[in-house]
Amino acid sequence: MTLGEDVRKDPHPYTPSERRIARERHRRVRTRRSAGIAAASTLVTAVLLYLGITRSPGWPRVRETFLSGHYAREALPKVLEGLLLNLRLLVVCGAVVLVVGLLLAIARTLRGPVLFPLRALAVVYVDFFRGLPLIICLLTVIYGVPALRLQGVPTDPVVLGGTGLVLTYSAYVAEVFRAGIESVHPSQRAAARSLGLSGAQTLRFVVLPQAVRRVVPALLNDLVSLQKDTGLVSIAGAVDAVYAAQIIAGQSFNYTPYIVAGLVFVALTIPMTRFTDWVTARMNRRESQGGTV
Repeated sequence: MTLGEDVRKDPHPYTPSERRIARERHRRVRTRRSAGIAAASTLVTAVLLYLGITRSPGWPRVRETFLSGHYAREALPKVLEGLLLNLRLLVVCGAVVLVVGLLLAIARTLRGPVLFPLRALAVVYVDFFRGLPLIICLLTVIYGVPALRLQGVPTDPVVLGGTGLVLTYSAYVAEVFRAGIESVHPSQRAAARSLGLSGAQTLRFVVLPQAVRRVVPALLNDLVSLQKDTGLVSIAGAVDAVYAAQIIAGQSFNYTPYIVAGLVFVALTIPMTRFTDWVTARMNRRESQGGTV
């Protein structure tokens, strides 16, 4: 007897009830109606905004100064060329920020009176750089470090600008990691220690894996902010996307290159933002189902 002959067909296949069919039909109708209302309201809002802007008295001047097709085509290649610097800064500074932020978070969560000076230094660092405006930190590092004339210290504006970004964002990321570490229940540590793991092993194999998984969405949001703030290195003269737009705008007295640079950053940020939303929704869905993240 073959496997196919051994399989028996159900003599009473499941058929949904009339009430269930009516409920599903009503749900589909309601979904289509909601989608139609949302599309119509969006279209009406877009039309009203378009008419309100294009019929304003100063619209022709604004269109010529900020939305010139000629200057947009001229600026786009140079802005994209400068964007490569922003991407390199994002990759390098992002990696350094994650490492430094994690070390600071671990330092803040260390226990014991002997380690109090290390905890105090981590607290001072985080409080200082979280309160210091990023632009002031960049100006201080970019112009202050070369003034010291220290031997062996780089004076490249890109390196100094990246250092300023790392100093500031490490403080924010440290707090994100610390929140994740402190969210792990103390019973996890107690169970690990009862199994013979040392304090360092408990932190490495039990606490940190759970903490990092819980703060992934917040870390991604910080990376999105870092991606935008890499444009601030232009204050040191580094030719990134923003400074490339500034050069063209200074030559033509037309501000369309700034709009082009802004749209390029938006186009780069939106996929990262949507990925962050997807990761957040995925983690929330798994937590609500009681599974592991």
